[in-house]
Amino acid sequence: MPGRARPQDDVRVTREQQPPQQPQDQPGKRSSSSASSHGGAVGGLERRVAGGLSFLRRRLTGDYEVDDFGYDAELTDQVLMSLVRPLYEKYFRVEVKGIENIPTDGGALIVANHSGTLPLDGVMMQVAVHDNHPAGRHLRLLAADLVFMLPVVNELARKAGHTLACAEDAERLLERGELVGVMPEGFKGIGKPFSERYKLQRFGRGGFVSTALRQGAPIIPCSIVGAEEIYPMIGNAKTLARVLGFPYFPITPTFPWLGPLGALPLPTKWTIQFGEPIRTDGYPPEAAEDPMLMFNLTDQVREQIQHTLYKLLVQRRSVFF
Repeated sequence: MPGRARPQDDVRVTREQQPPQQPQDQPGKRSSSSASSHGGAVGGLERRVAGGLSFLRRRLTGDYEVDDFGYDAELTDQVLMSLVRPLYEKYFRVEVKGIENIPTDGGALIVANHSGTLPLDGVMMQVAVHDNHPAGRHLRLLAADLVFMLPVVNELARKAGHTLACAEDAERLLERGELVGVMPEGFKGIGKPFSERYKLQRFGRGGFVSTALRQGAPIIPCSIVGAEEIYPMIGNAKTLARVLGFPYFPITPTFPWLGPLGALPLPTKWTIQFGEPIRTDGYPPEAAEDPMLMFNLTDQVREQIQHTLYKLLVQRRSVFF
């Protein structure tokens, strides 16, 4: 009608004034969010495949670095760690405490208890440091002579960064600013009977303390709970051990009675706690030759590890949970 305003619904709206249309999912068509997530998954897969092919190319062409100890950082990160990580995360369900006590850089000596019949505790400690430390540091373990006498184990240990347990190699690694791990109990700890579980054996002559004093590196005590029960050692076939050239031949409730199946470790729940560092940089250079000082520091480290073991044992609910 003349003089009457156009109803609001009849007002023309220009293209610039039109509200944006919300996309609607239509049957048989993917939404933009699902398509983007699918594209992200495909892109992630492509990146992994490309990374794997690049890794293989470097392996075949020899375009990778290995230090004078035989340590292959790329192989350790991308292959060896990936192989043992399911054992660490799913099987033993390792809980890590005190990782902040490990310095971000510079040399340091981690001293831990040793147990479990087979040296799986050293491998789990290496994964714990690498996967939990903010700087992703690598732990270089000092291993016994027997490790480097076994054909396959020797090569894998070298590639993973481990070296012979001697003062010279330890000092060279600390001087380079590496994180070095040592288990002073040696075979006395790893091969002790189940009745003596979580009772620390003698820490040798304190050679690790002398090494730390020479380099001024902090000593970090480490306590591992859970490894003692993976292979409960109830006997030792000493005659067979001498024939095979082993320090001991374990007899457990499952081995050798169940054959290869008895070699499977029990799925215990682990806790690895790194204690407060004991500083050595305040001592004079000649302190490394003081036997009384080495004895006192060795005893201090041992007592701190033992005390933490007892505390963790009281706190845990069960061997398996």
